[in-house]
Amino acid sequence: MMKYITKTDLCIVTRYSGVVMICVGLMCLSPLLIDLIYFEFNYSCFIIPGVFSVILGYICMKTLDKYSRSKMKLKHGMMISSIAWMWACIVGGVVISLATGTDFLNGIFESTSALTGTGITMFDNVEILPHSILFFRAFEQWVGGLGVVVMVIGVLTRPGTATAKLYQSEAREERLKPSVKTTLKKTIEIYLIYTIVGIILYHLAGMPTFDSICNTFCMIATGGMSVKNANIGYYHNDLIYLISIVLMILGATSFLAHYKIIKTKGKSLIQDLQFKTLICIITFVTIILYLASHIVPIDLLFTVTSSITTTGANVQLASTMAGWPSFILVILMILMLMGGSSGSTVGAIKLYRVITYVKAIYRHIKEILSPDGRVIPIKISGRRVSEKEIGKTGNFITLYLVIIAITWIIFCFYGYPPFDSLFSIISLQGNNGLDIGVLNNTLNPVLKIVSVLNMWVGRLEIYPVLVLFRAIFEIFKK
Repeated sequence: MMKYITKTDLCIVTRYSGVVMICVGLMCLSPLLIDLIYFEFNYSCFIIPGVFSVILGYICMKTLDKYSRSKMKLKHGMMISSIAWMWACIVGGVVISLATGTDFLNGIFESTSALTGTGITMFDNVEILPHSILFFRAFEQWVGGLGVVVMVIGVLTRPGTATAKLYQSEAREERLKPSVKTTLKKTIEIYLIYTIVGIILYHLAGMPTFDSICNTFCMIATGGMSVKNANIGYYHNDLIYLISIVLMILGATSFLAHYKIIKTKGKSLIQDLQFKTLICIITFVTIILYLASHIVPIDLLFTVTSSITTTGANVQLASTMAGWPSFILVILMILMLMGGSSGSTVGAIKLYRVITYVKAIYRHIKEILSPDGRVIPIKISGRRVSEKEIGKTGNFITLYLVIIAITWIIFCFYGYPPFDSLFSIISLQGNNGLDIGVLNNTLNPVLKIVSVLNMWVGRLEIYPVLVLFRAIFEIFKK
């Protein structure tokens, strides 16, 4: 008899997963207009997987509709979120495989990389891909930037407990409004405004319209997958580089800080600890690396920003970056581990956790030096951090590093260079996308599967996947 998972739990998860399947199917239909505009005639590659996902989702939703009134718990939300992301990656992978002729594993890798905002590609030459597929990859990044489940509940679901639990399941806690539903609508509004502004700025800087749309989708979502082989470096335009840097920083800033900008006349950004930390790190690291290496300043600024915002866009080829001094690559790895603000589109550990972790270590040192019995609270931006939150932060960082270590061992077992492998694994786990020559079409198939799991686990921040695996174990155990 199952201890933690009941039949009702499975029905609730299946019912709400059906809603997500419908949205994933609709997402697959989004490139049809692009396909028609460019006369590519790949419409069946989008329609077949898309309609299949919609029909299957509708069946799950309608068959188990009575469970829509059942109380949703956090464990349900986490399982739904895990299933939703994997389903979206698989269906997107089918679309890419059908339209490009690549094998199914490469298709899933590409789709997972796009949706999770990792931005690594398995294609040696993306410039020969159909425009519809280039748009589809960019749109996947844009949707994945906010989160597949977040997009679904922001558009379709009713306000209530279920919405709140689904929101929490994608590691989101901040609210712009008392209602989660209203919060998500405001978040999507902000996201749309920045997207439109980005497209206009790129276009004014001389970028073609199609490129402007796709690159904005990628940059504001901190995804980094471009429509050119040389990524943003293709354009050789400092203004485009600067616009990209601004979009990456906007994407890596908490939506709560964005929402307060108008009300506080910009003071919310100046007062936001994560934003101040982000800007200070980018400035300080760029200056230090320039003084130590004499690499072109705009290239360094772009790469540092791309690293800490987990965008993974680049202006230098992977082969060029591989030739940079080792200490620069180590610093980039540290930045990729840290990530940007909580409540934004970024991956990795995130600055709020890093700040909490550092403050906890400092508090421990003060407690050792202080008189017995003295209570030293930890405060961030005037708010007291609970002991439970401090414990959760430490647990998460430990799990995060353990997964990196396990993946690193697997890569080394297959004969890949330890240093290069570590760089790539940190990039995968943090959904970053920067690479120095390891992650490409020649990667061992086993390591491609491991990489897909890394990106999936990293985007969901580990716990939802562990909850799903535990549930599967409960179902199949004797």
